[in-house]
Amino acid sequence: MSNILAFDTSGERMHIGLSIGARTWLHESAGGANASSNLLPTILELLRRADVKLADLDAFGFGRGPGAFTGLRTACSVAQGLALGAGKPVLPIDTLMAVAEDARRGAQKLQVWVTTDARMQQIYAAHFQFEHGSWSALDEPALTNVQALNATWRVSAPQHVAGNALVAFAGQLECTAAQCHLEAAPRAAALLALAQELWRQGCVLDASAALPRYVRDRVAQTVAERAAGRHMGDAAQGPPA
Repeated sequence: MSNILAFDTSGERMHIGLSIGARTWLHESAGGANASSNLLPTILELLRRADVKLADLDAFGFGRGPGAFTGLRTACSVAQGLALGAGKPVLPIDTLMAVAEDARRGAQKLQVWVTTDARMQQIYAAHFQFEHGSWSALDEPALTNVQALNATWRVSAPQHVAGNALVAFAGQLECTAAQCHLEAAPRAAALLALAQELWRQGCVLDASAALPRYVRDRVAQTVAERAAGRHMGDAAQGPPA
């Protein structure tokens, strides 16, 4: 087993895992706006508890997304800084695949749709398969919505669905016949499992390549679009009484 630190700050929870030989340390706490200030101190405390130094690690795994813009930038920048300082490579972990791994719970064969809340009434979704000891993507991570996802599932019903979109869009997603994993998240144990597999496959990158994976092209409307939206709203309301 290699010595790996892995973390994800793409959502509302911050997940950090440390693997030193056969020993592991797992951490979960509030993420979101807190991650940018808490990630590095928490990592250093975890290393202190394990009595290891950055130089003792083989690689740094980070959740590359998709997810919240600020959270992804936090994970990437910390991974890059630690890896550059230690002279070690990085391991880019697909955040949605980490959710799938958390939902797997040791199953030797699984097909699962991962759906996470992307805000703005949108969903990050991907379809993964675990077979012969490894994961593959049947449908790559993409930005979608309830209507489009339901249309896809009417053609081919999902067997398993995981992720917090099941809660955020409760009653809207048409997956009642599927086994649902509402609590699945990119937890530390799942991050470490994927990081170890990336290490075994030699999928390491130079620290300078620690970049996020964005599937949302735009995160805000232009001034003109906002003005058009207000105009449409005013027209729908009619003239003032």
